[in-house]
Formats: sequence, structure tokens, C-alpha cells
Amino acid sequence: MQLEIVWLVRFAWITVWIVSILPLLIASIPTSKLDSFRELVLSLAGRGKILHPSSQKFTIPQKCFAHFYVIGVVWTTLLLAATWLYACEMAPLSSEEFQLSDIASHLTGGSHVFSFHKSHMTPVEHRFKVWRAVFLLILMEIHVLRRLIESIYVFKYSPTARMHILGYFAGLFFYVTAPLSLCSNIAPEVARFVGNQVAEFIANGKSHTSAPEINLIFCISPLMKLGYPQLIGGVIFLWGWIHQRRCHAILGSLRENPSQAREYIIPYGDWFGIVSCPHFLAEIVSYAGLLIASGGTDISIWLLFGFVAANLTYAAGETHRWYLRKFENYPTNRDAIFPHVY
Repeated sequence: MQLEIVWLVRFAWITVWIVSILPLLIASIPTSKLDSFRELVLSLAGRGKILHPSSQKFTIPQKCFAHFYVIGVVWTTLLLAATWLYACEMAPLSSEEFQLSDIASHLTGGSHVFSFHKSHMTPVEHRFKVWRAVFLLILMEIHVLRRLIESIYVFKYSPTARMHILGYFAGLFFYVTAPLSLCSNIAPEVARFVGNQVAEFIANGKSHTSAPEINLIFCISPLMKLGYPQLIGGVIFLWGWIHQRRCHAILGSLRENPSQAREYIIPYGDWFGIVSCPHFLAEIVSYAGLLIASGGTDISIWLLFGFVAANLTYAAGETHRWYLRKFENYPTNRDAIFPHVY
């Protein structure tokens, strides 16, 4: 079952790469021969101001973005709660048996990026992997919770802003698959643990079921024992998280006045001083932090990061060109998303 889950997640990412990212890469080739293809791709992948004016068929309001974050919060919370409970009950890490340097070295340097077997791992190394998944899911939970709050209280989408229905389904796919990718290697054993708990509850009834004894310090302290990749990755994640929050606040403030609901204004402040889409750059930074915190040994998380980077880079390029067409006085020192690169 473990191999099935791991390969199912990887197959899902490879499929979405073929059907969505590959067309974006082809459409980015600077040649007039691809103009028709580029217009088709933009009509499907575009949203908001970069959606082609003639592509209003099969579109929905862009405010439906909030659906992504509702799904993301609910699904990530379930995965985090189940994985954390499993870690506390079945994968304890005591100070006596935990050798930080040896385990961190093995998990970040000794495993091949395509490896998914745990048969060669010692019990302590496996428990380290379980707690690492808990850490990654905590970071993901922080991310989707903030995005949900922003979609309700910060963003004020233009009444005319729309996105293609295929982009909507792609967003739903992402916020289901992304959290699962962070824990796919241990998801089967966590599912069996939860299933056993539920079966015991149903069979014996609440009064005869022993409630798990949860020691708060015991359930948090293993997170403090993770290696340098998790510490560095967590810091990078929070760096991107903080800047994205600031940039989203700037974008939201541009429409504080109801009369500005249909207007587009040049944003200034924070990373907007160097790129047109700093909120996209910050998201890529956050997912790079997740990748580093994972140890870089799981191809599923590499595919997740590549999807985020490719999708947002394409959207940033189109947004940057839109700004240049829209505003004659647009700052010439800004790049699209990567300072001094693109």
C-alpha cells in the first residue's frame, strides 16, 4: 500500500506537469509561430487581469480562490492531526536514543532522491522521518491558514476578475495533492493507525476505549530535535511567508475604497520595489523552504516545488507585460519575478 500511495502521488504530479506545465514552457518560447498556441494557453491558464478578453467562456469569478484555501485548511489539518497523533503514539523520540548528527546525515545525504523504501532505515531513522513529516505539515498549515484569512479579509477581487474552470480544478488538485506530498511516505501507516483507532472505538464503544495519553511537552519536544535542514528550511519558509503577507496586504490596500473596485493601481512597497510579482516570488521562496526542510530526498516534493516555480514564473511574466502595457509610467527597474534575472 505504501508503494501505491507514493507512486500515485508521483504519477499525479508527472501528469499535471505534462498537461499544464509543459504547455506553459512551450508557450514561453519567444517566437511568432507560437502566437496562436500562446493565446490558447493564456486563455486556459490566465486569471484576473491577464485573462484574455475573448476567453470569458467557461470561467468563474476569481473570488472562488477562497475554495482552494478552505480545502487546503481542512485537508492539511486532518493530515497534520492524524500524523502528529501517530508520531506521539507510535514514533516517540527520546533524548537517549536520538543521535542528531548521524540521523540528519543519513536522511539528507545518504538517501537517493528517488528512494522511497524504509526497509533500510533503522527504527530511530524512521521515527525521525515521521516527525519530519509533522514539521512539514505544520509549515503547510501555517501557509494555508494565512491564505484563507487573506482571501476573506484582505483581498478585494475586481467584480470582473475571472478564471478558467480548468484553472479552478487545477487549484483544487494542488491543495489536495501538495499536503499529501509532504507525508506520502508515511501516509499508509498513519491511515492504518487511524483506522485501528476508529475500529476500536466502534467495536468497544466510547466507555471501553482507552483514550491516548497525550503529554504536550512529549509531543512537541521531538520537533526541537530535528536537524539543520529543517531549521534552515523553516527559516527560509518563514522569510517567504512574511514577505508574501506584506505584499498581499499592499495589494489589498489598493482597493480599500469601494470606488476603486474596478481600478488597477501600481503597487509600491516591500519587494514591489524590485519585481512586479513579489507575492509570487515569496511563495516560491516558501516552497523552497519546504523542499530544504524535507531533506530533498523525495521526488514528489521536487515535483511540487517545480510545479509552483514554473506556474508562478509564467504568471509573473504575463503580469509584468500587462503592467508595462497598462501604465506608461511603470517603474523600469522592476523585473517580472526574479531580480536581475527575469
